[in-house]
Amino acid sequence: MRPHTWSKAKPLVSVAGKTALDYLMEMFQSLPTARKFEFVFIVGPYLGETQLPPVIAEHYPDIKAHFVVQAEMKGQSHALFLARQYLTGPMIMCFSDTLIETDFSFLEREKSDGVAWVKEIEDPRRFGVAEVNPDGWITRLIEKPTSVENNLALVGCYYFKMGENLISAIEEQMERGTQLNDEYFLVDAINIMLENHALMRVEKIKVWFDTGTIDATLETNRYLLQREQGKTKNKVRPSVRIIEPVFIHDTAEIRDSTIGPFASIGAQCSIQGSSIEDSILEADCVIRDAALKGSIIGRKSRIEGKQRTPILTLNVGENSSVISGEGT
Repeated sequence: MRPHTWSKAKPLVSVAGKTALDYLMEMFQSLPTARKFEFVFIVGPYLGETQLPPVIAEHYPDIKAHFVVQAEMKGQSHALFLARQYLTGPMIMCFSDTLIETDFSFLEREKSDGVAWVKEIEDPRRFGVAEVNPDGWITRLIEKPTSVENNLALVGCYYFKMGENLISAIEEQMERGTQLNDEYFLVDAINIMLENHALMRVEKIKVWFDTGTIDATLETNRYLLQREQGKTKNKVRPSVRIIEPVFIHDTAEIRDSTIGPFASIGAQCSIQGSSIEDSILEADCVIRDAALKGSIIGRKSRIEGKQRTPILTLNVGENSSVISGEGT
């Protein structure tokens, strides 16, 4: 997600009018209400460490939150081990760039030792997959399989009945030195749990998106805008043609332009004489006489074209400027 993650933590990247973090937090609204929950955010140094706590405090003041800093990038299991003092009893682990549609309420009645959320895809070779026996129990997790017969791709969300058991498996993983490229991967810790006779099953989902790459973020933006179409109405603006689905913040100023389809326009943006399609503009962007498609424009950036040609596909970070005229 460079250059955007030079200036912000990845969960704060915008998509369909909200941050990825907002959508992630919405996923947990279906958790069983009979229990009290705590949230543990494992963050990187500097950006994650400094940006996430105030955002959570401002936008989610009612949750109990803990923050753990992973100063060295030693993998997923290592990150969880750093947070071990908080990971007791039932827990859900979800990667911060994973967005899925699921209903967590069934966990109130869950009897297994763990659940791995999966999605059936045609080619799972760049993901991990779950191997399941005829009784429906997971026998092992395989990172980046070499064949496509097993299409149950792991989406990065797991439930563990006892967090302590996961931490014990991670300790054993570290004692064994089970690493890949100097990182401790979570699938290896889960495989140790399975070796120790843990009973885990899969939970299949149909919708899985992420915000881990530029292309994936734009795809997620398209899906979310389509899903939300009709639920909110964009403010009428004279001389502006809107092709749904789009998100336009009420404070955006737009004149003589075409917006959409699949465009997200952030707060305080100023757009004139332009067309914006299949793109994300974060807050305070200025766009003049430009045609954008398949672009992500960071906060407080300025894009200037000439007579809306040529069509630009840009990946621009915050506080940047792009000037494009005829022949450039």
